[in-house]
Amino acid sequence: MTALAHEAPEMPETSPEPHLDEVLWQAWKARELPEGCHAEIVEGAIEVSSTGHYAHGRVANRLRRALDAFLHDGEYAAYQDIDIVDGRQVWIPDVFLAAEEGADQVTEDGIGIKASAVALIAEVVSPGHDNTQRDRIRKRRAYARAGIPVYVLIDDHDGHGTVTVLTSPDPGEAAYAAEIRVPYGTEITLPEGPAKGFTITESLTGPPRPAAPRR
Repeated sequence: MTALAHEAPEMPETSPEPHLDEVLWQAWKARELPEGCHAEIVEGAIEVSSTGHYAHGRVANRLRRALDAFLHDGEYAAYQDIDIVDGRQVWIPDVFLAAEEGADQVTEDGIGIKASAVALIAEVVSPGHDNTQRDRIRKRRAYARAGIPVYVLIDDHDGHGTVTVLTSPDPGEAAYAAEIRVPYGTEITLPEGPAKGFTITESLTGPPRPAAPRR
């Protein structure tokens, strides 16, 4: 298996003041967005982005369906388009794993699923500098800080395309201690969690992309 060199993530940012957390939370709850957009709270800032293009959505849906098929006899399922809440942070990942049933994993206000109930998050990187930095850096820190056990990053825009699997989160450092990163066309198997043994192949990502500089 070929591992590729990886850019060191930026140092974790400090959390906003408690009152600012609440202001952002109330602003997020009162949001009015154009059709085709969604809003998240990532590292103390509301981030608005459009829903993914066709190629992005196709990969995310392939991954969700494949994970559901892999998990069909277990208690976990693959989800999309549901808010994950960690305190006053909110994310809408492309795919995530949580229990199929269990009222205790839903937030008290019913807005979404508690981050503590999430076993895996997968993001398919969208084009554009801000999008790539959000998934590769800001969300990587946020997910590690929340203790998300497995973070999968499918990145069309890294050279010919790469898949990264991050495990062993260190919430205090907002970092993952273990990382495997391979190019498209090289199989990568999830090492832990309810989807342990699930393999991400070219049938999910598509073939290697034409070379492009990593943004």
